[in-house]
Parts: sequence; C-alpha cells; structure tokens
Amino acid sequence: MNYSERTAALASTLEADGYHLAIEELDARLAVTITAGPDACEDCLVPKDLMRGILSQQLGIDGGMIDITYPVDLPGYSGSAGSH
Repeated sequence: MNYSERTAALASTLEADGYHLAIEELDARLAVTITAGPDACEDCLVPKDLMRGILSQQLGIDGGMIDITYPVDLPGYSGSAGSH
C-alpha cells in the first residue's frame, strides 16, 4: 500500500503547521512518527486518539494497528507540541 499517497492531504496540512509525517510498516503494524520543525505550531496537533482515527480512515486500516509517536515522545524534545 502506498501510505504517502493516501496521507498526502494530512501530510500537507501538518507541514503547513511545521510538522513532518513519517510512516513505517513494522510487521502487521504501522509506526507513525510526527516530528516538529523549528517553527511548529505548538497548539496545532490534535490528540493522538483523534489523529489515529484520521489515519485509520485515510489508510483504510483498523486504528488499533497504528502506533503514533508525537514530538513530545521523542528524546531531546523541549517544546510542548503534542503534549495534550
């Protein structure tokens, strides 16, 4: 499956807010990582459950198969994006 094509609109929206979307297939699961650029809008990320629902709908897979990492989950992150 071409995840980039199916999530192009979401990736574009995230990029407009200073974020980058990466999707990696790990066994039967998807690892979705959203990283923040230097000018990321700290209040623009939706809660993970909502993001999982959006991704599930766009990718046509069960949301339970999607693992999401937000900037706040990454080592060395000092902002507050994704902390809600």
